[in-house]
Amino acid sequence: MKMDQPKVVVLGLGYVGLPLAIALADTFDVRGLDIDESRIEELRRGHDRTREITPDRLVASRLQLTADVADCVGANVYIVTVPTPVDADNRPDLGPLMSATRAVAGLIDAACTPIVVYESTVYPGVTEEVCAPEIERVSGLVCGRDFFVGYSPERINPGDREHTVDRITKVVSGQTPAVLDALADLYGRITTGGVFRAASIKAAEAAKVIENAQRDINIAFMNEIAQIFARLGMSVWDVLEAAGTKWNFLKFQPGLVGGHCIGVDPYYLSFRANELGHDPRVILAGRAINDGMAEWTAGEIHHAAGGQAGSALVLGLTFKEDVPDIRNSKVVDLVAALERHGHDVTIHDPHADANETQHEYNLKLDSGALSRRYDLVVLAVAHQVYRDMGVADVTALVADGGTLADLKNAFAKATLPAHVAHHWQL
Repeated sequence: MKMDQPKVVVLGLGYVGLPLAIALADTFDVRGLDIDESRIEELRRGHDRTREITPDRLVASRLQLTADVADCVGANVYIVTVPTPVDADNRPDLGPLMSATRAVAGLIDAACTPIVVYESTVYPGVTEEVCAPEIERVSGLVCGRDFFVGYSPERINPGDREHTVDRITKVVSGQTPAVLDALADLYGRITTGGVFRAASIKAAEAAKVIENAQRDINIAFMNEIAQIFARLGMSVWDVLEAAGTKWNFLKFQPGLVGGHCIGVDPYYLSFRANELGHDPRVILAGRAINDGMAEWTAGEIHHAAGGQAGSALVLGLTFKEDVPDIRNSKVVDLVAALERHGHDVTIHDPHADANETQHEYNLKLDSGALSRRYDLVVLAVAHQVYRDMGVADVTALVADGGTLADLKNAFAKATLPAHVAHHWQL
């Protein structure tokens, strides 16, 4: 199944799909499909709201952008990169994935015997046992004869300019050895990091979920020891600084665990484990600790402030530093918990989109928040703009007798001015 000049369609042009489509378009004939017409229009204007692709790169790309599925009939490769979130009960929500799968089913031309590749994070078995049968049902075609499937897990890290899709090792898997060869060639031509041929599609699916589950569990340990050491009146940062001098100590850090991967993917693995009759105790224990971290942190901050509610400024809302991504941000939970303690919370974030924040969480961003003083100032996300302000400008936001809460250890070694009565850190 050699494809010298394949026609490729990438479905979903978000944090994952757009960088991939741009990279593929340097070598292949690629169409980028997104059903959000406003997204397509802004990309045509050279603007990427995710900030993963620069305007110059976007404008110069040969990627063909479309919101019309009819433009994507008869491709050789379809790559699905839509989100795979969890629902309110932390169960896998495959709705977007299945919608994209049905869309692909309507585009397949059996004469091209295309490969449908999934990059969306799923639990082992989804590609072959859920998606492929749905394509067969909708299209009337036969998997393994009229079309084939493969899986190549995405490894996009928002805001990371080093581990980009054209530099990382790409894991690939295919339904047959020929499909695997074709996908290894396709992805191998866009990344300098090479490709790794997974033993099976399920192995590739599993690799993705354990990559993030492993990080989640390690961070959960950090969060648990932070809670233990807080009872001893110790800063976890002081302990980690000492422990980190050992050569094989793993330097994870405590904090709020959100985002589209680490806070979500373990639930996909635990869901599958439960289906198989296995109780995933370690995975769910880690999730419970991390999901409860915002509530615990808010309680500790409130106690540090003398148990007195007042005006509060939360600096940062996105799920990580210097990105606009607010998906599954646990700062939202922190804000809600502070409000339950009676604090009047103002939120500032130079990277988050105010309209998106209002729509997703019913929270307002205050662009003028840095011109006032507050009883409590919480550095929740250490954006570079806040680090550049330095301790003098950040503490200037604290009212006389107020409290500075530093979740990110950004000002641990700094001497605070006398008007800051309380300094809380993990």
